Amino acid sequence: MSDPDQLPIRTTPETQVEPRAGDADREAVAERLRIAAGEGRIDLGELTERLDRAYAARTYRELDALVADLGGHPSAAGSGADVLVLKPTLGNIRQSGRWTVPSRIVAECRMMHIEIDFTEAVCPHREVTVEAACGAGRIRLVVPAGWGVRVDGSSTNTGHIVNKATEVAERGAPTVTVVGHPRSGLIKIKQRRR
Repeated sequence: MSDPDQLPIRTTPETQVEPRAGDADREAVAERLRIAAGEGRIDLGELTERLDRAYAARTYRELDALVADLGGHPSAAGSGADVLVLKPTLGNIRQSGRWTVPSRIVAECRMMHIEIDFTEAVCPHREVTVEAACGAGRIRLVVPAGWGVRVDGSSTNTGHIVNKATEVAERGAPTVTVVGHPRSGLIKIKQRRR
């Protein structure tokens, strides 16, 4: 008989959530565009159009496209102001594959499941905070080898938090701090092996 924790989480429908840009991120890109216009790298008509798109942007991908031709770092993805909010309503959420990890993730579910898989993700931060709360649902975090994980002391009902990611973070690798608040559900943290 197989361990139920080893079974993949089935998601119906599967939702891939892209990290959302915040007001500070949009404003940072708008300022870069204004500076570029002042330096003559883009004209005023193009500035107006890009500013409109910047203030309407919801994701880093949309912001990055507006400044890609200006060189330097794209958008404000490393600013620390970015937050990814995962709150399933009708189906489970699985955040996986190649994605950019924000400095803060809020994962909340009542009955559904959330899986956050960091193994192929790009993480520009040394510290990442995951605020995880679940009712009867389940939240599963998967980190790559070399990353560190710690369960914050302010977590509650820690008997429902299983941390199997016990490696100390390698030099320069991220550390994920989990602030967990499960009720009857489960928060499980696993680490991929090399």
